[in-house]
Amino acid sequence: MISPKKFITPEEYLALEQESRDKHEYWNGESYMMAGASINHNQIVNNTFKSLDRRLERRPCRVFTSDVRLHIEKGNAYVYPDVMVVCGKIEIDTRQKDTVMNPTLIVEIWSDSTQGDDQEKKFKWYRQIPSLQDYVMIDQSQPYVEYYRREGRFWVLETIEGIDAVLKLNSLELEIPLTEIYEKVELVNTNA
Repeated sequence: MISPKKFITPEEYLALEQESRDKHEYWNGESYMMAGASINHNQIVNNTFKSLDRRLERRPCRVFTSDVRLHIEKGNAYVYPDVMVVCGKIEIDTRQKDTVMNPTLIVEIWSDSTQGDDQEKKFKWYRQIPSLQDYVMIDQSQPYVEYYRREGRFWVLETIEGIDAVLKLNSLELEIPLTEIYEKVELVNTNA
C-alpha cells in the first residue's frame, strides 16, 4: 500500500473514488492508492475467476474480480479483493451500488510486497464479515496457497503446496487443482 492521506469520512472517500481513474482502498479514515499488478498476478486472478465461475455456474453464487468493491462494516473499510464469491442474495452497500457486503469467499494474490498486509491487516478485517467462510491467499511466484476456513468461532489454516496439489474449498464444496490456478504463470520456484 502507498502512504496514507489525511483523515476522510467514508462519504468523502466514496465521492472521491467515484471521480478517480485510480482505485483506492479505505481503512478507518485513511485512503490508499492501490499499486499496479504484475502479469503473474493478473493471470492468477483470471485463472481463479474462471475456475470458480465454471464450477459455480449452476449454483446461486456470483464470482467477482477487483472491479467490485467490498464494504467491511465493522472495520469501517472499503477494499477491492482480487476475487470474491457471494452466494445467495447480494447485500449492496446503500451508499454505493457497486459495493457488496456479504462474500462467502475472498481470494487475494500476494507478492513479496503485499503478503504481510494480506496475511495480517486484511485478514484481521475480513474475519469480521459474518458471511465469510473461506479466505484464500495465493503466492504468485510459486505453487503455494494458504487457505483459512471458518469452523465455528475459529479459523483453521491449511497450506497447499506443489503444482500437483488441489485446493478444496469446504464451504463451496468444490475443488480446484493448482495446475488450473497457475496455468500460464511464470513460476520462480517450481520445486515447491
